[in-house]
Amino acid sequence: MSAIRSALGNPWRKPRVLAGFTILYLLWSLAPVAIAVLFSFNAGRSRSAWQGFSWRWYWGDPVDSVWHDPTLRGALTQSLKLASLTMLIAVPLGVLFAIGLDRWRGRASGPANFLMLFSFVTPEIIMGVSLFLVFVKLLVFVHLGTTAQLLGLITFEMAYPVIIIRARLLSIGREYEEAAMDLGASPIRAVRMVLLPLLLPAIFASFMIVFADAIDDFVIVRYLSAGAPTETIPIRIYSTVRGAPTPALNALATLMLLSTLIAVGVGLIVYRMLTRGERREASSVRDFAAQI
Repeated sequence: MSAIRSALGNPWRKPRVLAGFTILYLLWSLAPVAIAVLFSFNAGRSRSAWQGFSWRWYWGDPVDSVWHDPTLRGALTQSLKLASLTMLIAVPLGVLFAIGLDRWRGRASGPANFLMLFSFVTPEIIMGVSLFLVFVKLLVFVHLGTTAQLLGLITFEMAYPVIIIRARLLSIGREYEEAAMDLGASPIRAVRMVLLPLLLPAIFASFMIVFADAIDDFVIVRYLSAGAPTETIPIRIYSTVRGAPTPALNALATLMLLSTLIAVGVGLIVYRMLTRGERREASSVRDFAAQI
């Protein structure tokens, strides 16, 4: 008993309990995903009884596979298209807004910051209903479908790059820009030649996060959908799962998961490459401080 008490009272002990809870949480979270991915390779039509390994539901089945079913293939194409366009539009706008908000000084800067982040703190279902009413009652020239879905996703996702870029701006400060302007660079040239290269890791991370979040959006995309041609993977899964779905649904979900993992993985690798010099510099400073 005394050994247990002394172990619990030692703040420098190895966090075995915390590590155990972490492992249990990861297993609990990943087990359903792993089972769903496993049954996407099931040879039979069952989604609960294993009947052998097969690529049938990806391209082998001439009717019901993801490759041959036009509704599943269309949902995959629509998801990738919306996520890619949202990423390419929302991130540059978010970078500009972040720089503008960071440089804005005055009484209106506080309310402007709040309005910029309003979509981030607003429940997504409220955003979906509000955007639906805007496009149906006010902006009637914007028809429901891909255009409305894209505008809705951009509105919702733009807060992510703003937060990421502003955090990066706070960490690097304004010293580099001021030094460039002291050497004769104009403010615009200082931003283009000095600030943007320093923001590259945060910009690339924003691209990947926006893509990963937009590809599996359900609420906004469903409210602004115009029927089967504009259904995405989450909408197709939701619509099909209430009937008698085949493992092709698991295959579709697996492809969406794979796209997200690739985006996040590429983003992590590139981010580490872009920040390698900063980590090396920080390590040198720590070594120097340790020697002192």
